[in-house]
Amino acid sequence: MQAIAGGFQYGFDIIDQTGLPSGTVYPALGRLERDGFVKSAWENEQDAHAEGRPARRYYKLTAPGVKSLSESAAFYRSLLPAGKRRAARG
Repeated sequence: MQAIAGGFQYGFDIIDQTGLPSGTVYPALGRLERDGFVKSAWENEQDAHAEGRPARRYYKLTAPGVKSLSESAAFYRSLLPAGKRRAARG
């Protein structure tokens, strides 16, 4: 979800950003969508073909996804030592 929030919105872009394999990323995206944290939409196939590539499926965080990401980030920051917590916010 952090990668999507950072502007990486389609599968290969998320894979490149996270360094995770497709066998991890795509099932996770499917579960996140099933659970309502992200939504997806296919781009116009004609536009993609005009650029010489297959259509991409774009992912976007939903309101519950934004809330969950924020809560998770706050939880993990709270586990850091105090000095590193301040640096993690910036």
